[in-house]
Amino acid sequence: MTPFRRVALLGIGLVNGSLALVLRREGAAEEIVACARREATRRRALERGLCDRAVADPAEAVEGADLVVLGVPPGAMGEVARAMAPGLDTAAIVTDVGSVKAQIVHDVVPHLPDPSRFVPGHPVAGTEHSGPDAAFDTLFERRRVILTPIEDTDPAAVRRVRELWELTGAEVDLMTPEHHDRVLALTSHLPHLIAFTIVGTVADLEKQTRSEVFKYAAGGFTDFTRIAASDPTMWRDVFLNNREAVLEMLGRFTEDLVRLQRAIRWGDGDTLFELFSRTRAIRRAVIRAGQAYERRPVPPEAAGGNGEEENGG
Repeated sequence: MTPFRRVALLGIGLVNGSLALVLRREGAAEEIVACARREATRRRALERGLCDRAVADPAEAVEGADLVVLGVPPGAMGEVARAMAPGLDTAAIVTDVGSVKAQIVHDVVPHLPDPSRFVPGHPVAGTEHSGPDAAFDTLFERRRVILTPIEDTDPAAVRRVRELWELTGAEVDLMTPEHHDRVLALTSHLPHLIAFTIVGTVADLEKQTRSEVFKYAAGGFTDFTRIAASDPTMWRDVFLNNREAVLEMLGRFTEDLVRLQRAIRWGDGDTLFELFSRTRAIRRAVIRAGQAYERRPVPPEAAGGNGEEENGG
């Protein structure tokens, strides 16, 4: 891939930080400029070698950049796009890593000098951690990246962004922003909502019972607590910015849950066995598709996150 002259990463947490490490490893950027509000985040990004320069002003960050990657929570995308606009070159390619697409397109496009250079994207990869210390260069390997070009997007810009993500080891798919949001509402957003709810239920238990839950937590509960540890700012924005698709999938899930509740109450073992057999087969299909993998441990300092960047969902 022809290297980019200057890449501006607006938000330098798990996803953009991991992308920076790949750019470094592959020599795909002559210069990397990171942008973050917090001075501690900028300092840590420099210490880890994620960037050559780190600044607080989005307009300064994008000056002279031929690629800009928006890596902030979905609710902040429009404001960051507005703030960077004065420094943005009309020929620069702009992409993002947000977990919702239609609302981000709506929020970002009005601030771009040339919307045809906007290639919305979503790397379907992440962990429950955030911040520069959470970044690692194999995050995207064998994962999916979804690009959702809009009607006016320049095909050459799409090809360039596709090449970038293929360089990370990811497989790239294309779909419309609206279709993306419906698919991810089921495969990512709803599971996170369920995890937040289950862990919240435990938090509401009286103290004695709660301590026993922590003491005897099995693998299933542990998996839920991992998901529920994800960045609250990012997930608040995901649900608010993809509310229609999430509510539709939540309604379907609620109907299925009531049917399962009825089967348990009536001792309908056949229904339970049929459901568990079908879902077991689906899980095996997910593994065959390469969408289940061991997550990389991260340093303790990464566990708290910094809220600067969404983690890909």
